[in-house]
Amino acid sequence: MTRQSFLRGSLILIVAGLLTRILGMINRIVLSRVIGDEGVGLFMMAYPTMLLTVTLTQMGLPVAISKMVAEADALGDRRKIKRVLVVSFAIVGVLSVTLTAVMVVLTPLMAKTVFTDPRTVYPLIAIAPIIPIVAISSVLRGYFQGMRHMKPYAYSEVIEQIIRISLVAFLANSLLPFGIEYAAAGAMISGVLGELASLIYMLYMFKKGKRIKVRTEFLKNLQQGKSTARQLLAVALPTMGSRLIGSLSNFFEPIVISQSLAIAGVATVISTKQYGELSGYAIPLLILPSFITHALHVSLVPAVSEAHARKMESLIHFRLNQALKIAMLTGGLSIIVTYSFAEPIMTLMYHSPSSAKYVYVMAPFFSFFYFQGPLQAVLQALDLAKAAMINTLIGAVVKILTIWALASRPEFGMIGAALGIVVNVVLVTLLHWATVIKTIGFSLVVKDYFKIAVIILASGVLAHFLNKRVLLDWELFPRTAALIGIVALFYISLTLFLRLIKKEELKRIPIIGKWLN
Repeated sequence: MTRQSFLRGSLILIVAGLLTRILGMINRIVLSRVIGDEGVGLFMMAYPTMLLTVTLTQMGLPVAISKMVAEADALGDRRKIKRVLVVSFAIVGVLSVTLTAVMVVLTPLMAKTVFTDPRTVYPLIAIAPIIPIVAISSVLRGYFQGMRHMKPYAYSEVIEQIIRISLVAFLANSLLPFGIEYAAAGAMISGVLGELASLIYMLYMFKKGKRIKVRTEFLKNLQQGKSTARQLLAVALPTMGSRLIGSLSNFFEPIVISQSLAIAGVATVISTKQYGELSGYAIPLLILPSFITHALHVSLVPAVSEAHARKMESLIHFRLNQALKIAMLTGGLSIIVTYSFAEPIMTLMYHSPSSAKYVYVMAPFFSFFYFQGPLQAVLQALDLAKAAMINTLIGAVVKILTIWALASRPEFGMIGAALGIVVNVVLVTLLHWATVIKTIGFSLVVKDYFKIAVIILASGVLAHFLNKRVLLDWELFPRTAALIGIVALFYISLTLFLRLIKKEELKRIPIIGKWLN
């Protein structure tokens, strides 16, 4: 398999991420059509539990494996790469067996006592088979990332979504006659089968392209892997801590919201529907460009780890500035589109124009969200995963307290929950930023970010004008598509005119670089 550069690897992941996001949005549209707002609410109540389970299963190993494999590969130490894989497979093997048993036993009790809607038991039970699948996948993904082989990782994500979307309507429709809760469980099962297809593909690619025979002398390498295990866990545990805190926060989020709304006098059925609008419709729209920041995160960890191992601090600064500039450019366009066209987008996608109110509240603050992934990647690559974990913990505690304080007040209701999520996004990003500055003395290329701010402001003014004055007699879909297209074209034109994307950078991208040369 061919090793990719930072920019090329990022581009591969960005393209795959874009496809994955589009397929994911289609999946949510199909799901909303089949099981409605109430069914989506049940699905989203169980979904944070799945994220929590996946976080516990992975144990932060993908990042740790990526970092250690990248460092070992930079030094040509193939024995260490093998030990990393052997120890990692052993750890996730034990974890997956334990967690599957715990999940099966505790699910009925959780549905009755923790969640306000006992029907969540069915989608919760459907989660259990994903544990061993994710366990093996996490090791393989970490290996591919560390070796800078991004294609298997990228393709596996696309395959997972294709299988999921192919099955979700069939399974949800087939189980709908038994009740909305069974249909929500069917939607969860489609995700499990998607993960299984993704794993089968990665196993095939690992066997096809591997130069390391994991099964050869497996026990010997495991016995000699104590120091490797300590190194892995030194990165993995704080990384898992960050994700566990985030997952626990997401796990408690629907519980705190439902209890707060009950105090505010909102009926259970209404609160479930509103939570489906917030977490199932508004937030996925706002984080749509996060596939770009995720791609940058995945590419930055091995790239910065390698530069750190070779003590090339200037390269670390360069890579982070590259990543943040891309994040701000893409996030800026997303904020303009989602804020300016929230109501028509929600109407067209979900037949839920009322969901737009959450977008109006949250969109202006989500520029911070797009910086969070690259900043956290640098912290993890520089052995500062513990600091990232502490920042995440502070943000999670503040979020839950804010939601409880605001959502329990009748004048705020679910808007209070949206504000709590915004507070978390802003606070964690600022804490990550402060930690990076303290560690490597990093500073932005201010000129570039000023230009981006001008582009965002000018495009926002244009979007507002178009929305109020242009094509008013057109049907909703063609009008919305045309106006978004005009704004996007204006945004991209200004970006090129102000040389925020330079010819030298484009040449680094495959295909485009060949065309320019």
